[in-house]
Amino acid sequence: MNGEKISYKTLLDGDIPPWVMRFIKLVGKGINDYSMINDGDKVLIAASGGKDSLALSLALSLRKKWLPISYSLSALMIDWIEHPIGDDNLDRLKEYYDALGIPLEVLKEKQFPPSFKGDFNCYLCARNRRRILFEKASATGTKLIAMGHHLDDLVETSLMNLAFRASFSTMQPVQEFFSGKIYVIRPMILVHETVTSRLKEIYDLPTIKPVCPYDQTNVRARLKPIVSELCHIDKLAREHIYASHTYDHPLVREEKHETNIVANGE
Repeated sequence: MNGEKISYKTLLDGDIPPWVMRFIKLVGKGINDYSMINDGDKVLIAASGGKDSLALSLALSLRKKWLPISYSLSALMIDWIEHPIGDDNLDRLKEYYDALGIPLEVLKEKQFPPSFKGDFNCYLCARNRRRILFEKASATGTKLIAMGHHLDDLVETSLMNLAFRASFSTMQPVQEFFSGKIYVIRPMILVHETVTSRLKEIYDLPTIKPVCPYDQTNVRARLKPIVSELCHIDKLAREHIYASHTYDHPLVREEKHETNIVANGE
């Protein structure tokens, strides 16, 4: 390719290599294993502009074409007033989501609301983002919020909780809030981060690097090389940590679960 990236539109046109198809099918397996999405559901995608949320959006859009059921997708992008994304980046994102057939809404919000009282850390930032997502989902009657967390995120969360909070717990593939009024779902929970990184390297996804003063120094970033070292000892270390947890019961639905994707060329 001589350093030139392939247009993501080739994927939308059906030119999907086997490794990308495996990625989409693995997203489908995560959805099916935990009964995340069913016929008639409304799903709000938390779009950060990073490689993971863009990869998730791509997978959810493509797999809809092969399913015997129908559900709606929309996406919400939070543009922090203190660290604006910029019009050029927003235009590229909007073009991407238009091509996927997913309506994208961009909200300008304060990253440091007065309620923080001058304090700021990763936990407060994530809580603020989640609050905005919850408010949007509630206002639109959307029960499901899809986030781009993957297997590496789950493993890192497991180690953070174990080593620094004395708790053997992790993020859930399906997480209930407000007595079942809203669920956070993580369709990429079985996917390695290397896959979303490869998508970014090969295809011209309109990724945005969010401004974050802690992105290279927070605990999660410092755990990444430790996880890599564990996988040098046992290449299935991530999968073993995933399998060691007990997960909450998946969403209980009257509808039948989706069938696994049977895609062309796989």
